[in-house]
Amino acid sequence: MENRKQLLTAGFLALVAAGVGFAVRGGLLGEWSSLYGFTFTELGQITGGGLLGFGLVILFTSLIVDVVGYKKLMVSALVCHVVSAAMLFFTAAVFNSAGKEATFQLLFWSSFIFAIGNGICEGVINPLTSTLYPEKKTHYLNILHAGWPAGLVIGGLIAFGIGAVAWEILLATYLIPTAIYGYIVFKNKFPKTAAQDGSISYGGMFKSLIGPFFIVLLLAHACVGYVELGTDSWINKITGSILNSAALGTALFIYTSLLMTGLRFFAGPIVHRISSLGLLLVSAIIGCLGLYLISIGDSVPFMFFAATVYALGKTFLWPTMLGVVGERFPNSSTIAMGIMGAVGMISAGYLGGPGIGYKQDYFATQYIQQNAPETYERVKAPGESGFLTFPKVVAIDGAKAGMLADDAARVLGDVKIAGDNIGNQEFEGIRGQRDWWLANKDTAAIDKAPVAEAGLHGSRMAIRYTAIVPAVMAVLFVLLMLLGKSRPVQTEH
Repeated sequence: MENRKQLLTAGFLALVAAGVGFAVRGGLLGEWSSLYGFTFTELGQITGGGLLGFGLVILFTSLIVDVVGYKKLMVSALVCHVVSAAMLFFTAAVFNSAGKEATFQLLFWSSFIFAIGNGICEGVINPLTSTLYPEKKTHYLNILHAGWPAGLVIGGLIAFGIGAVAWEILLATYLIPTAIYGYIVFKNKFPKTAAQDGSISYGGMFKSLIGPFFIVLLLAHACVGYVELGTDSWINKITGSILNSAALGTALFIYTSLLMTGLRFFAGPIVHRISSLGLLLVSAIIGCLGLYLISIGDSVPFMFFAATVYALGKTFLWPTMLGVVGERFPNSSTIAMGIMGAVGMISAGYLGGPGIGYKQDYFATQYIQQNAPETYERVKAPGESGFLTFPKVVAIDGAKAGMLADDAARVLGDVKIAGDNIGNQEFEGIRGQRDWWLANKDTAAIDKAPVAEAGLHGSRMAIRYTAIVPAVMAVLFVLLMLLGKSRPVQTEH
């Protein structure tokens, strides 16, 4: 098609929008913890809910794209992105009038709707790119997915404005690339899918996927979703905790995302030399090493080195996995890529984000209970945090930790602004935080250090245990290489 560059650009910008929203939201985790009192597990549920919705919608989109068509689905994605942004501006009012739980629900569903838009885009642009560039699928899928880290770079830069500009405005900046991709979508014609032009039947697409190769591929992609997107939900906060500087954590995030953006334009020559599966195997090994290095880092130079290794490991994973699907199942790509994307995102949302959050809560709680039990009794959250069938923990309350870190400067400032109205129902959340501070400020000097140390310990251990996942991936990629020798590649019509 003559307009394939424009359509590739629209897909690229859709991923930029997704990356911006994801990065800014990741930078806001500490802010939300302090403002609203969320635990790490609750924050993981907010980010994870978005990824979970992302995955479910990719799957649904892949099932209907052959009926609805590419263009109408992209328009619906645009609507979701706008609605999600509009919801953000009600957060302060909801917290002041209805408290923490209602605020959690608003942020969760705003994230979920944003993810629906992202999922629709992902369900469209992957098979679309495979159709537009049949001769170099892996190469152009990597170029397409350079939009994601590019969005992370922009979002990371925007995150530097946290504290100076209303966070709602910062997060809503993803609407700028959204508006541009929307304009391109409305003015351009889209190609037909393989099923629409008669290359393969709908049932034939499913039938071609049956077999051990695709099953192992799905297991591997579940690991990719966990280790890439699940980790990226937290890496900004975790590296900032290790370096004792949120700004340095954000700088590392921007640096690794910029590195990924550039590298994804060079996937083609690498694949030509060592094959797609070979590239995935090397990436998994490097990613495992990078995560472990981050967990033991203790200085800025070492952390930049560790982050570089991690970035090199994760750069090619997601788009190259899609490239393998495009190469092996070219006529089934709408369904196959949809299932792959769904599995990866559901793993990131249901396992990665919440799981890494839980691991931080678990190890931080274990540490503070052992080393400062009296402090723990003062700072523990009012309820339990849980993940799957793992033991539930009463974690450190994020708002209390935030007040210890800044001597309640933010909370007391909000109380001052509220003035004589502080007794009103709309200020219930702020009033509760103030009351806790007044009751515990005499022990704040004692509690501050152990709470910070517990958070750091939780961060290190969470990322160290996550390094196991790419090690499992490496084994699965070796298995895929063995299975690939016995499985014929699907002929493209």
